Amino acid sequence: GAGVSPDNHNLILPMFSPMAQPPTKRYRTIVADPPWRYGQAGGYSWRKGRPSGEARPMTPYPSMAAEEILALPVGNWADERSHLYLWTTQRYLEDALTIAKGWGFEVRKILIWCKAPTGFSMGGAFGNSTEFIVTGVRGNLSYQNRVPRDWFEWKRGTHSEKPNAFYDLVQHMSIGPYLDVFARKQRMGWDCFGNEAYNPSELLATLTDEQAEGLVPA
Repeated sequence: GAGVSPDNHNLILPMFSPMAQPPTKRYRTIVADPPWRYGQAGGYSWRKGRPSGEARPMTPYPSMAAEEILALPVGNWADERSHLYLWTTQRYLEDALTIAKGWGFEVRKILIWCKAPTGFSMGGAFGNSTEFIVTGVRGNLSYQNRVPRDWFEWKRGTHSEKPNAFYDLVQHMSIGPYLDVFARKQRMGWDCFGNEAYNPSELLATLTDEQAEGLVPA
């Protein structure tokens, strides 16, 4: 398959440089939101019903092929008893199942984020207004709680940003220590690998009310 292209490999590799070293810590819960590769978009105007003549990358950040994501040693950082939450889209759902298993997890459930439609974008004849979270378990680690659904109507954020409510759900269901592998921002109580993660001004926004009041550790 396609490798990391020359124009983005210097951005991609530093994101995951900790994974080039032997693990220094094992995590009970890992969230992964990979930069899936989508190629070019914008060559056709649905509004005008004809080719637009304008092509642009579908994602505004460097991307990786599925085999490159699979090759990342994420499983080495997971505890013998741990949980995985792996984000994907419909195009890469089958690949995500393979990757979860390749990282050493047994696939348990696919959760669905149902987003309010914003018009046609990626997705073809049917609009694309869902994302998926492949959940996996290693070592038969039980979940802390139960929720009565497997689909959620969280609000959209910026492009590719995952809702804070998702992280609240993860912490409700799974125990720490927590790792966000492809992090878009730093988060209190989490270790984060990612080229967009380190903005200290955003840290306070990730605190729960209890943490902000000093009632529980951050």
